[in-house]
Amino acid sequence: MTTVRSLILFALAAVAEIGGAWLVWQGLREQRGLLWIAAGVLALGAYGFVAAFQPDPHFGRILAAYGGVFVAGSLLWGVLVDGFRPDRWDLAGAVICLVGVAVIMYAPRG
Repeated sequence: MTTVRSLILFALAAVAEIGGAWLVWQGLREQRGLLWIAAGVLALGAYGFVAAFQPDPHFGRILAAYGGVFVAGSLLWGVLVDGFRPDRWDLAGAVICLVGVAVIMYAPRG
């Protein structure tokens, strides 16, 4: 159950951080305005809270593993929201990152 909780929190953190960054991007680069930027800032703040609920007590481990989730999640966000078409190297890199997440977070310790 701890692993499932951790995976759900990683997914929520990815939506908050990637979505927040996307909203800021839209507000600035696509000139959608301050409300988009404000929503992005709030989402980015929510990311910090979500990450803090991870069951592992080590900040460095959580953020290192989340880096891999961020890489894969960013590509997925691009596909779903912006019509981005990743190539095989994008996909290979994302798989490598997710393997890294699994090793960092879920390898047996002790």
